[in-house]
Amino acid sequence: MTESGRESGREPRVPLGIAEVMGPSMYPTLKHGDQLLVHYRAPVKAGDVVVLKHPLQQDLLIVKRLIERREGGWWVLGDNPGAEGDSRLFGTVPEELLLGRVRGRYRPRGEDQRSVRGAVSWLASSVRPVLADRSVSRRLRAR
Repeated sequence: MTESGRESGREPRVPLGIAEVMGPSMYPTLKHGDQLLVHYRAPVKAGDVVVLKHPLQQDLLIVKRLIERREGGWWVLGDNPGAEGDSRLFGTVPEELLLGRVRGRYRPRGEDQRSVRGAVSWLASSVRPVLADRSVSRRLRAR
C-alpha cells in the first residue's frame, strides 16, 4: 500500500489523506490500484476498513477490516480469505498502530472500459463509500 498526504513521522495537518491499494487481500471490496480516502484518527468499530502499520514491519502500511477487539488489540482480517497477511499471521494489532478509517474508494479507469458500455459501467461504480461490514462475527467463525 502506498500513501500520500502524510509526511514521514509527522501527523497530517488535515485529517484526510489518500492511499493506494497494492495486492489482493481486500478483494472484492478493494482491488489492486484503488485509491482510498482515509480519515486519520477517526473513531473505529468492528467491521470498519482501516489503514494501519504492519505489526511486524511498521514502515509498511496495510489495509484490513477490524473484526473484533481482543486483549492486546484488534483482530484484523482481509476480505479475501485466500490471501495472507492478517491477524492469522501476526495476531492482534495494538490500537496505536491504527492510523485511520477508510471512508471511500476511487477505482481508476481500466483498459477494459474503453467501450461506451464499459465507460458507463465504470462511471456507475468508480467512486463508492467503504462501509462497515456488520456481519464480521460470521466471518470470524468461518475462518
